[in-house]
This record gives sequence, structure tokens and C-alpha cells, in this order.
Amino acid sequence: MHQPRLHFCEYLIVKTLKCTTAMFALALATSPFSARADVTVKIGQVSPLTGELSHIGKDDENGVRLAIEDLNSRKLRIGGQTVTFALDSQDDAADPKTAVTVAQKLIDDKVAGVVGHANSGTSIPASKIYSDAGIPMITESATNPKLTAQGYKSVFRMVANDVRQGTVIGTYLVKDLKASRVAIVDDRTAYGQGLADEVEKAVKAAGGTVVVREYGTDKTTNWMAVLTTIKSHVPTGIVFTGGDTQAASFAQQAQKLGLKAKLIAGDEACTPQFIKLAGSAMTDNMYCTLAGVPPAKMPQGDAFFKRFQQRFGTPVQLYAPYAYDAVMAMAGAMQAADSTDPKVYLARLQTLKIDGVTGPIQFDANGDIRNGAITVRQFGQGDWHDRSVVR
Repeated sequence: MHQPRLHFCEYLIVKTLKCTTAMFALALATSPFSARADVTVKIGQVSPLTGELSHIGKDDENGVRLAIEDLNSRKLRIGGQTVTFALDSQDDAADPKTAVTVAQKLIDDKVAGVVGHANSGTSIPASKIYSDAGIPMITESATNPKLTAQGYKSVFRMVANDVRQGTVIGTYLVKDLKASRVAIVDDRTAYGQGLADEVEKAVKAAGGTVVVREYGTDKTTNWMAVLTTIKSHVPTGIVFTGGDTQAASFAQQAQKLGLKAKLIAGDEACTPQFIKLAGSAMTDNMYCTLAGVPPAKMPQGDAFFKRFQQRFGTPVQLYAPYAYDAVMAMAGAMQAADSTDPKVYLARLQTLKIDGVTGPIQFDANGDIRNGAITVRQFGQGDWHDRSVVR
């Protein structure tokens, strides 16, 4: 169909409108005040989501999940973009080989940072994978000192290490509980054996005697042979460094043998699950240590524990608040750097100073939390009760 020609004036008007529209679009796109597309930033989380430590692993995962939900409700703008954080959660089953595999998967998934791993035995081998890729890793609970002694600048720890924890256990047992004849039992994991080594040093330094050292594995359920050997040495104190499931079996079988010694378990057994599984074997001779501060000493502890219970329908098991704060530390460093690029915000993470749910967050030159606390707890009236907080 024949199109009528435009009058010259009409032609000028149309051209001017088209030109003006194009120039406006270009100005809008290049303006520093224009809205840029939203960006999704993945935060990795690794813990044992299957197996005997799955309740602790899920606890950590939910701590990360709650932090991400809180951050997304704030609609943070970083680098001129509104950031949506997404959880990339992986199960390492508390197995070192699996840990390396899932660490590489997170790198391939292009996460901006990783919270985990929960265990020392998984954190140590996985840390090299993250370091090589330049991805910050913050463990909420791995306490073996070897982790941050490797010299990796991208590795951080939210709680006190086992040099501190072992010192407190050994000293408290000998000095405060007056149990100078000590038997030590570990599960041969990097966590259990490492902590037991530090306890032995501390017992001797405090003037006590290590009458026997025994061990099982993180799968051991029958401790009767170990306990029979321990009983023959007549200890007044026993230290168990392993998971809460093994600790519960150990406590039950110790009761059957009539052992009356005071028992202190390390932080992996400082859980409600230990109490539940040990049942009638729990007495006021039972103690545990927590690599951190108790809820009552956390600046935002009461509110966090209530929100966690409401959101997930289960109480905090152990280190969920520290997993939460690990995410907040990453986000704080990203905001300070105005970048979600790990290679950019890492430098800000190394010098970070913020207040978290658990208290002040600041890392030393090795990546360890500054002023990390150890809490000694005693069983009584169906629950753990705080006896001493040592910094």
C-alpha cells in the first residue's frame, strides 16, 4: 500500500522525537544514578548433613540460612547493585576425602565465600582448595590449630582453637575439680587427637598426672575394653575428646563399670544430644567445654536463640550463632569493599571489625578470632549449666 509522504515540518518533528528518545535512553543507561540489574551472590556452606553428626551439621546450615534470609530482607546494595544472597549447601559427611570433593564443587559453582567446614579433619584438607581459588573460608567450629597455622590468608576461624580449649580442660580438671589422676580418650580424628594432645600438656603443666591414654574411632560404640583398662589405673578425672554420640555411649558404659571419676568432654559433645542419648548416665560429675561464649554472654544471644527456635522448630545445638556471624562477617567485608568479588573483599575481611550476635568479630594475622573464649559447663537438672568463661 502506498504510504503518504510526510510534510517537511512533520518530518522534522518525528526525527526530533526519535533523536530525543534515543539520547534520553543513552543518558539513563550511562547515568551513575541509574538502577543496575540485581546480582545473586552464592554463599557456600559445608557441614556433615548425614551421619552421626548430622544434627550439628544441620544446626550450622540453619545458622547460615537464617543469616542469608536476614541479609536479603535488608536489600543491600554493593557495587551499585542490589544483592540477593543464595545458599549453596554441601554435605561432607565429616569425611576428609568428601570434603575435598565438595570444596571443588563449590569453587565450580562460583561461590563468593564458604562457611565451614564444621570439623577439623575436613576443614584442613579443604582449606587448600579454597586458598588456591582465592575464596574466603570461615569455619564456625573447626578448632585444630593446624588449620590457621598453614599460612593461608583466606582461612578464618570464629571460635578459640584447641590450644586454648585443651589448656582450659586440663587446668580446670586439676586445679578446680581437684582431679589430678587423669585418663584421656580420643576418637583419632584431627579434632579429637589434637585436642587430647593439648589436654595432656595442660594436665602436666597444672601438676597432674596422665595415668593412661586410650582411643577409639569416630565410629566406635563399644568402649568396654578401653574403660576396663582405664578403671585399672584408678583415675579421678577422665577427658573424652570426640563426638556426642560416642561420648554418650562412653558415659553409659562407664556407669555400668562403676567408674566414679569426673568426666569432661570436648566441645563436639557439649550438646543437648549428648544429654538425650546418655540418659540416666548423666550426673553432676559430667562436664563439657564450649569453644565460645554461652547464650547468656552473647550480646544478641537471647533474641537469636528465640528466633532460631521459631524459624526451624528446634533449639540451637552448638555453633549455629557462629555460622550466622560468619555470613555477616563476609557481607560486612563486601560492603566495606563495595564488591562481592572474593579477591577484592578478602582484604577487608582480614581487617574487619564488627559486632555480631556472638560478640565482637575481629581476626588476627593468622585468621583466628581475637579474644576467643572457652566456656566450662556442668550437667545438672537435665541441662548444661555454665560454670566458667575463660578468655
